[in-house]
Amino acid sequence: MKQHSKALQWAIYGGLTLWLVIASLPIVWTAIISFRQYVDAFSSPLKWTAPFTFENYRTLWIDKAFYLNFLNTALVTLGTVTISLTVGCLAGYALSRYRGALGFWLLLVALVFRAIPHSSLLPSFFTMFDALGIRNTYFALIFVLVAINQPFTIWMLRSFFINIPSELDEAALVDGCTRFQAFRKVIIPVMWPGVVTTGLFSFLLAYNDFLLSSALTNAEKMTMPAAIANAISAESEALLMQGVAGAVSITIPLIILIVFFQKQIVGGLTQGAVKG
Repeated sequence: MKQHSKALQWAIYGGLTLWLVIASLPIVWTAIISFRQYVDAFSSPLKWTAPFTFENYRTLWIDKAFYLNFLNTALVTLGTVTISLTVGCLAGYALSRYRGALGFWLLLVALVFRAIPHSSLLPSFFTMFDALGIRNTYFALIFVLVAINQPFTIWMLRSFFINIPSELDEAALVDGCTRFQAFRKVIIPVMWPGVVTTGLFSFLLAYNDFLLSSALTNAEKMTMPAAIANAISAESEALLMQGVAGAVSITIPLIILIVFFQKQIVGGLTQGAVKG
């Protein structure tokens, strides 16, 4: 039995290693060719002895002012995450403590809205914002991203709140806290890993958005994914290499974020989000 268990363990390790290599290969390959000139990056076979250069990154970030797209992305992402978590925490907490049928139907409607493809909602948003004169603004893009993300945020946070005993609320009320004080000082600290996990998913939605950013904003307020897509689709070798450098640049903050919050993310998932 021990030999079979040992063999199974090595098989699992081997499978995970193979999966890690396959999953990371495109990222590593993109990172390598981002430091090459076009003629060296796409030569067959790849010229491993070709000199490395930061020219693609310098041109992208300085000459093409990619830092402005980075600031646009940071602003839109911060606004989306802040509003989504604020509304999601309040709504998720209320729905987790409400036992009536209305709560179920509200969640069902939210789930149906979340399942609608973004492309089918885009014409309505585009026409409405044009009529109001607020297209090509940060507010319009944040508004749409929050509207799309909010149902998922409420569902996820509600599942976390359900796993927190209501006795904690009652004990805080007995000690003299108001309902909001009990929520802020007692419940939120307990489920902080769940807030971080939900915030990460909200961050990824806003950070990686391409369709809405490219359709609702102009080049001045465009986020990084849309700007990179425009560079990669251009019929220019120089722009293509800048797009490759941008793809690597946009991945680095995600890796740092996952590494920094890995404990909270794992704690949040094991706390009960996957059970909801």
